[in-house]
Amino acid sequence: MLDHHRLRPAPLPARPTDSEVRTAEPRVRVGDAERDRVIDQLADHHAAGRLTLAEFEERMTAASTARTGADLAVLTADLPSPPAPPPRSPARPVIRRLQLDPAVRTYLAVMALLWLIWLVTGAGYPWPIWPMLGWGIGVAGKHRRDPARPVP
Repeated sequence: MLDHHRLRPAPLPARPTDSEVRTAEPRVRVGDAERDRVIDQLADHHAAGRLTLAEFEERMTAASTARTGADLAVLTADLPSPPAPPPRSPARPVIRRLQLDPAVRTYLAVMALLWLIWLVTGAGYPWPIWPMLGWGIGVAGKHRRDPARPVP
């Protein structure tokens, strides 16, 4: 059966970069996100020493009250464009290790040791089952009572 009738979600629009904010339509009104982006740019330029504190404060005030793209473009026109972000390397798969409670780790280690002793001593009657059951019920009961325990 062909799956061409299934609806596919529309791709999300790309977030505009800082350089796109500069070249935005000059007469189009801007929102808080664009103002904040320009203020972040100005802060970076101030941190790099390209703007004095007085210039930064003046431009930041103007950016917070800007209404159009032209108002924002004037504030960064004499400053260099921010460098392009470095290319991202392909994400490696995250290897997630099993996080066990210390009580469970101790229980498992002792049980492994008891079964090893049983195996080395002739593997007759499986006596490690009794401490395994007794202690295991206690460990399981503790985790059942407190499922929201913090992971160490």
